[in-house]
Amino acid sequence: MNILMYSILIFTVLGSGSLIFLFKSDDQRVLKFLLAFSGAFLIGITFLKLVPEVFTKPSMFTGLFVLLGFLLQLALELITEGAEHGHRHNHSDNEKASPFLLLLGLSIHSFLEGMPIIEGFDMKLQHTLVVSIVVHNIPISLTLMSLFLHYGCSKAKAFGYLLVFSLMTPLGSVFSNLLDISMVTSLYTYFNYILAVVIGIFLHVSTSILFETEENHRYNMQKFITVIGGLAIAFVISLL
Repeated sequence: MNILMYSILIFTVLGSGSLIFLFKSDDQRVLKFLLAFSGAFLIGITFLKLVPEVFTKPSMFTGLFVLLGFLLQLALELITEGAEHGHRHNHSDNEKASPFLLLLGLSIHSFLEGMPIIEGFDMKLQHTLVVSIVVHNIPISLTLMSLFLHYGCSKAKAFGYLLVFSLMTPLGSVFSNLLDISMVTSLYTYFNYILAVVIGIFLHVSTSILFETEENHRYNMQKFITVIGGLAIAFVISLL
């Protein structure tokens, strides 16, 4: 089953990144709607499914790990400049933008998201996580591919970087599974803390998307309906 999930995660990134060639370089409307939907979906899943799950067995450190995930994401954005939530910064000719640093920051972000996907644990929860990451990765992949090309990468090199990014979530999962096998006690003992870190990441990314999708923090009716749609689908999935 994990192989199927890994394949979905990888090919979603590669397929989404390829869509950049279907859009005009100055047309950001589709990306904004995708971001609004993914942000609403992420925050909906986080509060409706993940937060109740992680606090089922409360610990005095659970909230601390949520904050740790939030702060980790904040630190990563010093490298990525907000590419996780669709930011596209225009660099002047005198600035040397580094696609490698962008890839590094997003790879760490993606690796951490994959760590709670551990074989033998709650499969419904894992499926929910995979769906959330897939929805989140669609606008990220579009933005990432666009930035790589903007920074002067060839199409082949940009796809190479995108392939590396697509492997990070599965690698995070593989790392956790190997760690679980090698440990004397099951990694399940620490699962809540791992999930809490991902919740913190999701909270930072989703709130950033929802506040930054439109200039001046205002939403028109189309974006409002998109957000409601994302929340509604998150609600339905949380009931499954």
